[in-house]
Amino acid sequence: MKLFKYILIGLSIINTPLKANSINTTSNSSGSVVNQAVQVVPSRQFQYQMNGISCQGATLNISPFVSTTYGYATPYEPYFDRPIYSTRDIEGDTDDNGAAIGDGDVDAGYRGEILYFEKVRTGMRQSNTSINGGITATFSIPLDRTKVKQCRKAMQKQNELYEASLAAKRLNYEMSRAKTCADNLKNGFRFKPGTAMAKICSDIELITPPNVEHTHKIKK
Repeated sequence: MKLFKYILIGLSIINTPLKANSINTTSNSSGSVVNQAVQVVPSRQFQYQMNGISCQGATLNISPFVSTTYGYATPYEPYFDRPIYSTRDIEGDTDDNGAAIGDGDVDAGYRGEILYFEKVRTGMRQSNTSINGGITATFSIPLDRTKVKQCRKAMQKQNELYEASLAAKRLNYEMSRAKTCADNLKNGFRFKPGTAMAKICSDIELITPPNVEHTHKIKK
């Protein structure tokens, strides 16, 4: 008899209607993403140039940059009204005693009924500003190293020719200065000592040439 009694109790629990509660949740999110790119443009390689000879060299380019971004939202709404709906559920089914109970769904007359509005923060910003800075660097080298070395050697030879030409012109100038100053001394005039032009012949002096007899006749 006890076993039969427990079986009846179990069947009565299974047949008892369950009341379900529904919860309405709402989640809103908003945001913005700003993507920025920095373009590195290859610049001209550094070149050595002399008398028509041009040689390329390694080049290092360093370019600092600063960029700013300003964003704003319109219309600006820091809050929004979230409706709270009625969840009334007191009818639609009956219990074992015949009393009205909920059936797990909102009652027909209250479906879609808004009870009130709840203020929900949107997290929206009226404006935002960002400042970004950085440095870009590029390093370029010529690939044909043999031609570059030959070009630099030719440029070095050209520089030596310039120095030799300059030395020859300097020698011509000094010899011309010495001859002119010596001729002036032989002719019996010179620049006044202490003047600016006297410095030109300040290091010139007359001497007796070697192996040259210098005699004078004495008149009686």
